[in-house]
Amino acid sequence: MTIEKIVEQALQDGYLTPAMEAEVGRICDTAAELSIEEYMALDRLMGALLTGEVVAVPRKQFINVMEELVLTEAISRVAEIESTSDKTLDLGDIAAYALNRLPPLYATTEEGANFQRENARGELSALIADQVQQAISRNLDKPDFYPERQIIQKKTGDNVLSQVSSLLQDHAHKFEPAPKA
Repeated sequence: MTIEKIVEQALQDGYLTPAMEAEVGRICDTAAELSIEEYMALDRLMGALLTGEVVAVPRKQFINVMEELVLTEAISRVAEIESTSDKTLDLGDIAAYALNRLPPLYATTEEGANFQRENARGELSALIADQVQQAISRNLDKPDFYPERQIIQKKTGDNVLSQVSSLLQDHAHKFEPAPKA
């Protein structure tokens, strides 16, 4: 999706989703140079965000406690296997495989997360261990089909909006503002 289409969609809907924000960031990060149209679209988006015409949907306001529990189990098992063999396992693949086969345990508060953790440790620890073991077995047996696949990476540093704002400030002096229609 292009920046122009994202901005058009955000203006139409009145909100910018985290996925749209991430796509704008990806485009800005990977483009060697943005076109004047892209700069103008980013400028429109920033203006709409500043005036409240478009609101940024807040990022995750909840957690899936199961992710934490599965990662803890997977890290422990993977470390054990890798320290006693020449095998290298993909922790992300293992966690994703196991998580797709386990119930989510969402919480919006620390108290809720602690409640979910305690219940899961009491009722689901054997199921978690079993799913992680199945994921490891599957990971050990998988062929290397897709060596060109790209892992999902989290952006570091400032959020996309501050990156866009900084980008616009750095380059705005080079362009005349678009005439208002």
